[in-house]
Order: sequence, then structure tokens, then C-alpha cells
Amino acid sequence: MVKKPLALAIASACLSLSVFSSVHAAGFIEDSKATLSLRNFYINTDNRNGANNPSKYEEWGQGFMLNYQSGFTEGTVGVGVDALGMVGVRLDGGSRQGKSSAERQPSASGSFPRETDGSYVDNFSTLGLTAKARIAKTELRYGTLIPKLPVVTYNDGRLLPQTFEGGQITSKDIDQLTLTAGQIEHVKARGSSNNEELSIAGSNSGSTARDSNQFRFAGADYAVTKDLTLQYYFGQLENFYDQHFLGLGHSIKLGDGTFKTDLRYFNSQGSGNNKSSDDTGLYASTGYYSNGRTSGEVDNRLYSALFSYAIYGHTVAAGYQITNGDSDFPFLNQGDGSSAYINTDSQIAKFTRADEDTWQVRYAYDFATVGVPGLTAGVTYLSGDNAASSTGDKSEWERDISVAYVVPDGTFKGVGLTWKNAMYRSQFDGQRDQDENRLIVSYSIPLL
Repeated sequence: MVKKPLALAIASACLSLSVFSSVHAAGFIEDSKATLSLRNFYINTDNRNGANNPSKYEEWGQGFMLNYQSGFTEGTVGVGVDALGMVGVRLDGGSRQGKSSAERQPSASGSFPRETDGSYVDNFSTLGLTAKARIAKTELRYGTLIPKLPVVTYNDGRLLPQTFEGGQITSKDIDQLTLTAGQIEHVKARGSSNNEELSIAGSNSGSTARDSNQFRFAGADYAVTKDLTLQYYFGQLENFYDQHFLGLGHSIKLGDGTFKTDLRYFNSQGSGNNKSSDDTGLYASTGYYSNGRTSGEVDNRLYSALFSYAIYGHTVAAGYQITNGDSDFPFLNQGDGSSAYINTDSQIAKFTRADEDTWQVRYAYDFATVGVPGLTAGVTYLSGDNAASSTGDKSEWERDISVAYVVPDGTFKGVGLTWKNAMYRSQFDGQRDQDENRLIVSYSIPLL
């Protein structure tokens, strides 16, 4: 049932193409692009405290992503079809304690699906199709989406990326203004071949889990000048929350460098069934701290500012984020890997608890300045305080290091090597301290 509308849309687009002359179909073929992306991904996570097994786990896999994008047929209304095929092959996975296969699972947010006995599958695959149409500078897409918007953004933190299913329309017919709207109905986790419905933390697990198949969104990006962009977006997950977003991005030349400002504000309130939730409410959100309760209605305001200065290959940045309200910051989260459009979404933690104040500092360097093009490195430190919990205010911190190199020329031109290291420490009950390493080798091969 889920795939019927998508199949009908794609079939209709293909039938429409068959009645066009070769002249009309020229753009469909000539403007087509296809890329095969290879990603070898290794992750090692060491839980430094707590009694739950495993204390240490690792995953290693090889991912293949074939991305085909057709052009548009010629004429007033141009149509096309995109396809995204992905395959994940497990090379290794499990804890270092020699547990049985059923005990070697870190969580549902890993890179691979699991069998009924809890063991990893050896490989999995997924196919996403998207029908598209274009009139002037307005484009309609229906099928597989990979959005990166303030109210919904995909996660790409494992072997293969997370994808969504739904429809989206984007218009750039008005100069300097981009309008976006749509509805998402399902999500496919980064380690899964199956679509699932949408939810938030606290409502997505157990025998009373609740979800929704309607996330509506709309927004505008207005480029006031080439250096100043203003944003407004609205997102609504039916029966869970309404969310308003305001954003400002600005850059200015300052001496020999560039100074950038990134301001973000979210206002999130419960809606539908969530609005009247209490401790026993099926649509309640965890991370609710009021009147002695630990779950309830979404109620959060998030303010964020990040300032950076780049000069001669060096980039230094500092930022501050405040969350106010009775609940944690809400975003689409099925418990199997997700991302939020905030400046504190880090390798391990997100720093989005109710009443949490977070400051961060960053430093990055581009070694092309000293004659080593393709080599970059960076470090980030974040510290969150006054975060609400059922046992009083707590704090947490994280330190992230990354080193990346993309071969600039020669036989291996385009091969990317990345190392990411994170250290996370927390005072929250039930939250384990973690050390984590990720090694990624990537390469893209243009086929068309």
C-alpha cells in the first residue's frame, strides 16, 4: 500500500515520455547524470561506564550508492525520473568481548539490519525512485527525498544515508526567494531496507509506541543580498508538535578574512494528542520536566548563535545555545539514527535537553595554505550545563576531532580518507560516557 502512489506516479511519468517525440525527450536523456559512490565505513564505540553489554562494539562495512538523475523533457512541463540504489555489505561487526551474535548488537541505530535472533544480516539493499516535474523554475518531486531543511534533515552518520518518502515542491520563480513546501509520510533508517512511520523520542518504543505518517512543512529562504540570507520554516508532525523556525546567515569581509554570523531560533509546541499528554499519554514526549513528571507535552524554545572568522586557512568559531521550556527540543526521531538542524548536533550528543545552556568553540585548518591541498583538520569542544533531569540539573561535554584528506590529482584523484574521534562525558542517569572512532574511505565514479 505504501508504494502504490509512488509506483503510479513513476508509471505515469514514463508513459508520458513515450508519447513525446525524440525532440521533446532529448533533455531527459542528454541531461542525465549517474554516479556510483563507494564508502568503506568503520566505527568503534567504547562505553566507559555502566553495566549494560556490550561495553565496546565495532562495525565495518562497504557501501555502494548508485545515484541516477534524469534530465527533464522539453516543453512547458518537463518530467523526469530519479533512482537511488544502495547496497550495504557487512565486513565485520560486534563487541570485542567475544559475545554470541545475538549479544553483539550495539543498538537499533547501527549500520545493518538484524535478524530475528538479533544477529547482523550479511548484506542489505534498498531502492528509491522519484518522479519529478518542472515548470519554469518550480520543481515538484514525489518519492524518495533526502531533505536538508531547518525542520527536517536527513542523517548520514553511518554506512548509508537515511531517506524519506513523500512529496516536495520548490520554487525559485521569484528572484532571490526560494519557496519550499511538502509532506513526508515515511522514513527509511540508515541501517534498514524498510519504511517506517514518523515519531519523536519517547513515543517510538515499547508496546504502546505511537507514530504518524504526516509531517507537513513549508518555508522560505530570502537572499536579501549575496551576503545576507533570512529564513522562515514551519513544520508539523501530526499529533506531536508544531515548530516555527527563524534563521539569519550573514558574512562580511573583515581585513583579509571573512566573518560569518549564524543565528537560529526554534519555537516548538505540542499539538493534537501530544498537547494533552501526561505521564500515561501515548503520544507524550520524554524529556518533560514539570510538576514532578518526566514525560508530557512538547514545550521548547531554542536560541542559537554561532560566529566564525576565516583567514589564511584558519577558521575559529564560538557559539552559544539556550533551550527554554518544559521539554527537550523535538525533531523527527524514530530511535534508529536521526539529525537535527542545530549547531550543537555533534558526533555523539546533541545538547538539546530542557533548560540546557551550551557553549562551544571550534578550530579548523586547511593545509592547502601551506602547499598540501586536500588536507583539512578540525577540533570542536562543547559544554552543556543546567540541563533538566528527573534528579536535578546536570551537565555534559563533548570533544570532537576530525582529519580529512581528498587526493587532489593523479591515479587516485578524488579518493577521500576521513578520521573522526569523539569523547563524550555526562552526569545524566543512564547515559553512558563514550569514546568513539570512525574511519571512512570514500570515492565517487561518474558514470554519465
